[in-house]
Amino acid sequence: MMPFTMTIGALFYPFFGKFDFLTPYLIFLMLFFTYCGMSVRKIRFSRMHLWLILIQVFGSMGLYLLLKNVDVTLAQAGLICLLAPTATSAVVITGMLKGNTASLTAYTLLSNFTVAIMAPFLFSIWGANTEVSFCDSFLHIAQRVFILLLGPLLLAILLRRIWPSAVVSIQKNSIVSFYLWVIALAIVTATTVKFIFMRDHHHFYLEIGIAILALVASVCQFFMGKRIGNFYNDKIAGGQGLGQKNTILAIWLTHTYLNPLASIAPGAYILWQNIINSWQLWRIRREL
Repeated sequence: MMPFTMTIGALFYPFFGKFDFLTPYLIFLMLFFTYCGMSVRKIRFSRMHLWLILIQVFGSMGLYLLLKNVDVTLAQAGLICLLAPTATSAVVITGMLKGNTASLTAYTLLSNFTVAIMAPFLFSIWGANTEVSFCDSFLHIAQRVFILLLGPLLLAILLRRIWPSAVVSIQKNSIVSFYLWVIALAIVTATTVKFIFMRDHHHFYLEIGIAILALVASVCQFFMGKRIGNFYNDKIAGGQGLGQKNTILAIWLTHTYLNPLASIAPGAYILWQNIINSWQLWRIRREL
């Protein structure tokens, strides 16, 4: 479904690109369906989660500072590849890999909460709209990101308290989240392709470099996550938590607050992380 959806979005980008304004609403709904399916009371955080979040935050900052003297757009691409929160679908993949889904659910929540706090701060300093003051930029970004990432959680908690039967109904129809993901993936793919075609071709080598950077970032994050998780007997959750990113959110954040050319990084990251996940699932099925 992933390559099919991306192909459709790329081929018919003039059509799907018109609906890019729907992306934040689709992300909100996908997160809402995910949070309705989890019990906040059962969430338990561990030291592994602390190490993973430190890599996610300080790793993204360090990579930006390392690459900014080479090229600012390349640095922004590295920043978003590491800062992007864990994908909600990572819990499903973790279960298929026989990993600890409860642990990954906890980290997914922590990862999204951290990005909601850090993204406004980092984008206000290193974003594309530098002519706006830091305070104005921070407040504007914080308002939108907080609503997008934390709004679904608060709404799910409130709905669970005042209308539990509605939450049960949403859980039974969780497949809707998949269809929302398909639509969102087609739209963000179309938006990225549309942007590339609108640009001149003087950035060809930079675009290739960004795609390669996304590959390196993906492999390294899966590797480091597994190594850290191995120390806590939570190897699968560690790898998926750090390596599998919410790329749809990352593309939207990049188009909105960074140089849109850097969105090639999360666009390419979709391919790399799904290749890695496919390889992992193939190994698991081969061992069974």
